[in-house]
Amino acid sequence: MNILAFESSCDETSAAVVSREGDSFKIKSNIIASQVETHKLYGGVVPEIASRAHIEAISSITYEALKVAGVTMDDIDAVAVTANPGLIGALLVGVNFAKALAVANRKPLIPVDHIMGHIAACYLDEDGNVPKPPFIALTVSGGHTGIYLVEDYNDIKLVGSTRDDAIGESFDKIGRLIGIPYPAGKGFDALSREGFTEAVGECEDYLARYKKSAQYKSQDFILPSPALKDDTLDFSFSGLKTAAINLLHRYEQLGMELPKARFAARYTFEAVEAVAKKMSAAIDKYGVKTIALSGGVAANSHLRHRLKTLAKEKKITLYTPPVSLCGDNAAMIGAQGYYEYIRGNLADSSLNASASDSILPKD
Repeated sequence: MNILAFESSCDETSAAVVSREGDSFKIKSNIIASQVETHKLYGGVVPEIASRAHIEAISSITYEALKVAGVTMDDIDAVAVTANPGLIGALLVGVNFAKALAVANRKPLIPVDHIMGHIAACYLDEDGNVPKPPFIALTVSGGHTGIYLVEDYNDIKLVGSTRDDAIGESFDKIGRLIGIPYPAGKGFDALSREGFTEAVGECEDYLARYKKSAQYKSQDFILPSPALKDDTLDFSFSGLKTAAINLLHRYEQLGMELPKARFAARYTFEAVEAVAKKMSAAIDKYGVKTIALSGGVAANSHLRHRLKTLAKEKKITLYTPPVSLCGDNAAMIGAQGYYEYIRGNLADSSLNASASDSILPKD
């Protein structure tokens, strides 16, 4: 089965051809037109500019996706598209293009939830080394920080989330203040690595050693944990962000030079440890033997390292997609589209985009 998939929820326009062969997926093409350089000028995504860029790119990348895959529309069995959540103008470009293409070629149309798509990125291992429900999934990005109970491929419940800023959003905002250009994820990751190395040297268990280091115990950078102190699995990254901003202002007012690497390491440590704490609680609460990490911030090397350590401590299995599939892409939409198709979750030409998440909290 060949699925032509589209993703346009934010600032990447993507088209992909994904096939289901036996018990595994094969990515035949995955074309991504990034808008990073454009939005970098403004320090973040400008929705109207993003929508216009999607309009300009979507037709050409569709031709390219089909060409690279070596197929034509006659070989396509269904069309999948991100229908929600995301920037509404950006979503509408993908949804309307996919609808027109499906109707014109008499192909089934599959609406896909963007978050389910990110989780499905973990299914795109051609060797079949993929998570199987039930498992706990952590999806972290510029707009989302959520813990999900995946009871089946189409049965996903929200069990914990941020109550304000997403983890990626907080990295971007603080990164901009210390001179890291948007998107700040990669630069923040590298700067944090410098700080950790300065504190404990090069070692495998650097996060564990960092907490025992003199730098962590010093009074220079005291920052709160985003893990809420209650019995929920929720986060609040706005408090960490605000405390960091106040600290940066103090350095500025005193005319002191900020040791950026040390600051970045402390900020990253608090964010990563908070996620690990709530994931540990989720594992204990639901008794799962498998966890998965997905979303743009899943590319963060420190978060991947910490969850790998957590999985080892809990004697469970961690699945992560390759870094190339952590960000927004259409291949992940095609993978989830397959399971939506099997379930019979199809749409007609009345399909509309929505900015709202369709994954409901667990009772």
